[in-house]
Amino acid sequence: MKKNICVFCGASLGQDIEYQTAAKQLGKLIASQNRRLIYGGGNKGLMGVIANEVLENGGEVIGIIPEALVKAETSHHGITQLQVVNDMHARKARMAELADGFIAMPGGSGTLEEIFEVWTGAQIGYHEKPVALLNVKLFWQPMLQFLNHAVNEGFIRQSFYNTLIVSDSPSHLLQTMDQYIPKDLNRWIKR
Repeated sequence: MKKNICVFCGASLGQDIEYQTAAKQLGKLIASQNRRLIYGGGNKGLMGVIANEVLENGGEVIGIIPEALVKAETSHHGITQLQVVNDMHARKARMAELADGFIAMPGGSGTLEEIFEVWTGAQIGYHEKPVALLNVKLFWQPMLQFLNHAVNEGFIRQSFYNTLIVSDSPSHLLQTMDQYIPKDLNRWIKR
């Protein structure tokens, strides 16, 4: 059975070519490891880069995009399957439903919202899927410092913080996700 990897990333390319290089590396690995990409359905920015790389390497891509963003994000009509949903809430719910694990690449507020929602879902007990950050150019370091501050101030449990998988290597990230074993986190909801 194929593993569906949901990648949250920007509809922009960012200021450095390293972001695109990492998206291409991750896309190539997803395809070569017989995984399926689940993503936001656009053809701009890092979203387009990773989707195209998966396709160019013979992989499958499922894009989920809200109807209102079909034109704004220039939906990708060359992917395996494009699902148009009503709104952002439906987009995130559908992506979470299809995914076996989540990776956030560099991105903006939408990427932050998406990764925090699925990470919180793991804490609450809605799912037991791995949640990861691809730390290209140490992009996530300032946020990780803040999260450590929240741990130190008693707002995030250290055991929960430790569930977040972080790496600057796409291959190491996928390997670590494959080895992920949900720990007893004293979740609020028991499955």
